[in-house]
Amino acid sequence: MAGYFELMKSSDGQFRFVLKAGNHETILTSELYKTKASAENGIESVQKNCSDSSRYEKKVALNGKHYFNLKAANHQIIGSSQMYASEAACEGGIESVKTNGKSATIKDSTG
Repeated sequence: MAGYFELMKSSDGQFRFVLKAGNHETILTSELYKTKASAENGIESVQKNCSDSSRYEKKVALNGKHYFNLKAANHQIIGSSQMYASEAACEGGIESVKTNGKSATIKDSTG
């Protein structure tokens, strides 16, 4: 099964999306958007930028865990990964976004 985007609405009426791998693991989570259209534009930005290695910003948190941000051409963060125990696992997460980020499948859970 290929990866997919899930579009969600929070209890305060804002929207976000997550990118999930084929095994349903969340590999990228967006910031909150005020409108559904903005969140959908964020999905389009992931689809456009996920193959470009220069768009990934790898970071190390204060707790020593690794994560990454995916950035658009304007340097705005599109989404952030989960925390990984090692740099190698973080690299695997980047590869997973590259593999699954082109997905055109969007599951709309906004109700």
